[in-house]
Amino acid sequence: MLDKFFSLTKNKTTVKTEIIAGITTFMTMAYILAVNPDILGAAGMDKSAVFTATALSAVIATMVMALVARLPFALAPGMGLNAFFAFTVVIGMHYSWQFALTAVFIEGIIFILLTAFNVRELIVNSIPINMKHAVSAGIGLFIAFIGLQNAGIIVNSDATLVHLGNMGSPTVLIALGGILLTGVLLVLRVKGALLIGIIVATLAGIPFGVTKLPENMSLISLPPSMEPVFFKFDFSRVFTLDMAIVLFTFLFVDMFDTVGTLVGVSSKADMLTKEGKVPRVKQALFADAIGTTFGAIFGTSTVTTYVESAAGVAEGGKTGLTAFTAACLFAIALFFAPVFTMIPSAATAPALVLVGLFMLSPIKKIDLDDFTEAIPAFLTIIMMPLTYSIADGIVFGMLSYVVLKVLSGKFKDISITMVVIALLFIIKFLI
Repeated sequence: MLDKFFSLTKNKTTVKTEIIAGITTFMTMAYILAVNPDILGAAGMDKSAVFTATALSAVIATMVMALVARLPFALAPGMGLNAFFAFTVVIGMHYSWQFALTAVFIEGIIFILLTAFNVRELIVNSIPINMKHAVSAGIGLFIAFIGLQNAGIIVNSDATLVHLGNMGSPTVLIALGGILLTGVLLVLRVKGALLIGIIVATLAGIPFGVTKLPENMSLISLPPSMEPVFFKFDFSRVFTLDMAIVLFTFLFVDMFDTVGTLVGVSSKADMLTKEGKVPRVKQALFADAIGTTFGAIFGTSTVTTYVESAAGVAEGGKTGLTAFTAACLFAIALFFAPVFTMIPSAATAPALVLVGLFMLSPIKKIDLDDFTEAIPAFLTIIMMPLTYSIADGIVFGMLSYVVLKVLSGKFKDISITMVVIALLFIIKFLI
């Protein structure tokens, strides 16, 4: 039954491969169960309630991805978007977290409508094939950079922006050891290499204090109540300029983060059609729209497709069974919160760094001889890690693509959709 529903044989995969891929995807993004409540807690929200909202929104959105889109991508409240929610809208602009949740809820409704009328699908399909390959490579550098930062191998610097961290710290040593171990397992073609690396690094971190064991050794507990944040909306300021600005930012970042992840990971997995399109992209976009809407109702920030899904794809995940496995693990995590939240960033960093390598492979398919294709592709790749944003990388790539094609007289290479998107990007910069 699983083979028929998820087309496992057709996609040249197996149940075992898909389950391992799903576990790997979940393990690389399980940190969100600890990080999201911490970030939204800074906005005054109940952390325990946000934990439950985070897990449940991930379950619903990822399950839609698994059963409707049947693609190997997992979803959860997005990093960056949660920081904008807490530190900009609430702390910076002095609005209540209820106001911010209302903006997220409206965003979800708008995305459902845009997806229903094929607007988001049109945007995905309008991205040129060379740009799609560039998005994959850019995401690779981006998530490798995230992994290196999470492990403390790369740290902030006032003088040079970034520099090497303390190479003698336990966190760094655990991460570097995890990279070497996982690398050896990959060379030996051991199935589940990324997952094994995460588990071993987590266990190795215990005696060094890198892996924090839960204070309450009762590892199984009922999920905390969502009541403090459930359906807490404030519609009194819906028709204000501030709401419009906040809503536009949420819409913009979420749309192009999701588009970038879907395109980039699909390119890496060789899932793009002959026309360069993401299969069942409309259903995939519905997943994050539904996830965002329900997430806001539950009490969490914008839900988006996770770039860490690339870790599962790297393990061979090709179908919705990978996403289904990840969704089930998020459901289980509701009752085993202490176990999943103790996985340190030093343990997931090796997987992110090596997946970054895997994501680079589509760069070989980019036409580097045509500079109207090569320059936008390069800007897309380099700007993602440098701006710490998938969306901003796409902005630079798409804008340069349209400008170079126009100035070179290659008008046939530009679609009306591309021109409209470029104009929207310019408006975004001005705002």
